[in-house]
Formats: sequence, C-alpha cells, structure tokens
Amino acid sequence: MNHLNSINNPKAELHIHLEGSLEPQMILNLAKRNNIQIKYSSLAEFAKAYQFKNLQEFLDLYYLGMSVLKTENDYFDLTYAYLTRAHQDNVTHSEMFFDPQAHLERGVSLDIMMSGLWRAIVQAKADYGINGSLIPCFLRHLSENNALSVFDDLMNYRDKIIGIGLDSSELGNPPAKFKNLFNLARKEQLKLLAHAGEEGPVSYVWDALDILGVDRIDHGNAILSDQALIKRIATDKITLTMCPLSNRCLQVVPDLSKHQAIELLNHDVCVTINSDDPAYFGGYINQNYVELATALNLTDAEINKLIENSLTAKFV
Repeated sequence: MNHLNSINNPKAELHIHLEGSLEPQMILNLAKRNNIQIKYSSLAEFAKAYQFKNLQEFLDLYYLGMSVLKTENDYFDLTYAYLTRAHQDNVTHSEMFFDPQAHLERGVSLDIMMSGLWRAIVQAKADYGINGSLIPCFLRHLSENNALSVFDDLMNYRDKIIGIGLDSSELGNPPAKFKNLFNLARKEQLKLLAHAGEEGPVSYVWDALDILGVDRIDHGNAILSDQALIKRIATDKITLTMCPLSNRCLQVVPDLSKHQAIELLNHDVCVTINSDDPAYFGGYINQNYVELATALNLTDAEINKLIENSLTAKFV
C-alpha cells in the first residue's frame, strides 16, 4: 500500500494550536534568548517529559513550553516555523488557534502577540503562497468573565481574526459556561468552534451545537456512541476536525486501528485530519494521514475524501 502520492495533495489544516507547534529546540533557544529558566536544559530531558497519560499531563508541559514566548519576534518565529513546516506537507491554507489568555496572564500584551503572529502570516504568504488565518481560543478552565474581557480587547484586532474557539481542560467545563461569549462573537459575525467530545461526554457536543451554535466541532470522537447526533452532524454539515496522533498520545483512542474517523466518514460526516499539537504528539499533518492510513488500511478514495473535506470546510 503506497498512498504517499495522494497524501501529498494540497490540503488545509483546520485544527492546529500554534503553541503546540513549539518544538523543544525552539523552546530551549527562546528560553536562552529571553533569559528564562525552565526545568529542562537539554533535548534528552525534554524527550522524557513527552510521555503523557492524559490531557492534563500534556497541558502542564504545553503551558511550560509557551512560557518562553515574550517578544513580537518570538511570536513571529513560532508562527513562521509552523507555516514553513506546513508548507512542506503541501498545506495551502491553515486556520491556526492561539491562546491569548495564557499569554496575557504572563504579562504579554495582545499587541505584541498579534503583531508577531500577523507579520509571520504575511511573510509566509509572500515566501510560500500559503494562506494563514487566526482563531483565538478561550481557556475553558478560566471564567467566562475573563473570556469576555479578553474578547472585548481582541475586537481591536477584528480584521485579523476569523472566529473564536474553546479549548483546554474539557471535563467539568461544559460549553454552556461560555454561552454569553459565543452570543457576542456571533454578533461580530465570527465563525464559532469548540473542542468537544475529546475527553468530555457526548452531551458536550450536543451543547456546543445547541447552546453555543458552533460551525465546527474540534475532535468529536465521542459522537460515534450517539446515532441521533451522528445524523444531526451529517445533516447540518458540521465539520469534525479530528487529530489521530493527538488522540493516541492522550489515550482518547488507545490504538489508531480503533480511530473513529473513517466510520464517521462512512456516515457522511465531514471529517478532516489535522495535527493539533504536532511538536508534542509526534507528527505534523502528513504524518497523521500516513499513520491513520496505515492503521485503518485506507483506500486512495478515502484519503482523497478527507483531503477534499479539509478544503471544503475551511472558513476563508
């Protein structure tokens, strides 16, 4: 089986956390550049830390990694490095998540963040022809009031963002907690997304649709247990942005041969394949396609359908 030809076709990436593309070597370089002490001093030490048993263990390392981001140039370097790498996998369009609250908490201003991110998007477009868009995600373990305050400030950069998302710890933080935030974003004509049904129950997916009114569901693995929900998502043409290597790493799916992507695709759900946090989960987007194709023995037609879905489902 050699599907490498079709896997290399032009594609979009719709579920990528920029902070999750922060490679260990860049973390070490930025820590040195910004004179920040972190508890790992070598790549070998970092490698040992990358064994996660659950979402929270990953998040702990993820927040430690992003602590080295301080200056506009840091945000430029991070984003440009990801877009360069995505271009190598023939990604022509990427809708990129970032977590403004996690940076604001560390005293980094929105202006520094947005200037660096945007400059990298412009540069990568000039260098590679790749299109990049920004989607700030709100941390669900923080309060809605915090989110509303940050959203208000983000509206100073309304021309540079295409939507809002919801991420971080899913369990115990149901979508309904952010109903007012999503109502506000809808009035601003932003696209709406939420991580749901990754670690959380299937009811969170229903709530993301019915209470938040999302346009896309990030992950959505849990929906396979609910036939009515599968039908709803297929009928309403709600895209799922699935992330196989992330799911395996965090034990959402213990083995890629049990991954839900193709069964959902066969139920006419618009499934897409993405890398989530590639620096932490062992591969960028093409690696996700390769390993899923191998584990599920995908046909060329199935791979092409997943790629076609990514281009159909992009917001821009």
